[in-house]
Amino acid sequence: MTATTNGFMQQFEEQGYVVLEGILDPERDLQPILDHYERLVDELSRQLVEEGVLTSTYEDLSFGPRLAAVVSATGGAFFQRMEISLPQSGIYPDTPIHHPPEVFHLLRNPGLLDAVESFIGSEIYSNPVQHIRIKPPQRLLSDEVQSNSLISRTFWHQDQGVVTPDADSTKMLTVWIPVTDATKENGCLMVVPGSHKRGLSLHCTSPGKFEIPDRFIGAGAIPLPMKAGDVLFMHKLTMHSSLPNRSDDLRCSFDLRYNPTGQATGRPWFPGFVARSRSNPESELRDPEVWAESWRQARDHLAQVDNPKFQRWVEDDPRCA
Repeated sequence: MTATTNGFMQQFEEQGYVVLEGILDPERDLQPILDHYERLVDELSRQLVEEGVLTSTYEDLSFGPRLAAVVSATGGAFFQRMEISLPQSGIYPDTPIHHPPEVFHLLRNPGLLDAVESFIGSEIYSNPVQHIRIKPPQRLLSDEVQSNSLISRTFWHQDQGVVTPDADSTKMLTVWIPVTDATKENGCLMVVPGSHKRGLSLHCTSPGKFEIPDRFIGAGAIPLPMKAGDVLFMHKLTMHSSLPNRSDDLRCSFDLRYNPTGQATGRPWFPGFVARSRSNPESELRDPEVWAESWRQARDHLAQVDNPKFQRWVEDDPRCA
């Protein structure tokens, strides 16, 4: 179901999600991001050949298959070089992170923030729980890489379940943006309408896997095919996952979060920023380099301390048996 009228808030409240069509312009707002990452993959693959990590740049392949080949050949570590967030463990002074201006401009896109404002109000904070997901064809990925949800399919979860409990009272809004068309074939999102009314479910964690057990999902899950330029807004308790990419090309998306300024983000170690403030416009961050530097500073700090506990869940929870 999609919504393009003023009734979208009713759907959001009843179903826990709403798709608003045409919020972003694919050519103006999204194509520069794709172009940037295609150049980045070319640059990094050439660098890895020079370092002896790769034996080929795979430049004869189109972007999707090329990325799949590079990711599989590097065991998945390559993806962190494109990621806009730090990992939750093993953070070192040289852990790769990538924060291009094109992504910062997406985070502050006026049309996007206009929509976000209708959900959480005019004091908008860019929550640092954010990811780019560039998912190549599943069949081209190694078994090792297929367990990485940033590259392969994403298992059932709720976004409140992936943050620390201090954000349980935060009015956190999930914003999912397909940079390319998201179809059933290439791995669009699945949601369980109305699941946000059930409260927080048990999440089970084990090496390479983090998910809500199937017995808690129930019936009624539906796929959400979307066009590039559409935006999905989700309640933080809406159960969602993604289908695997069965197509011959990549599926690229961003999952972002926003919350009212001053509320806990659920990632106190990662930097967010004021994206919009009607009451104090001077507080808005407008410089993409300051955004990038804030992440580098967070990395430097976390590399010097013991890993914080990012999750509320424990491995081998007996309830998961």
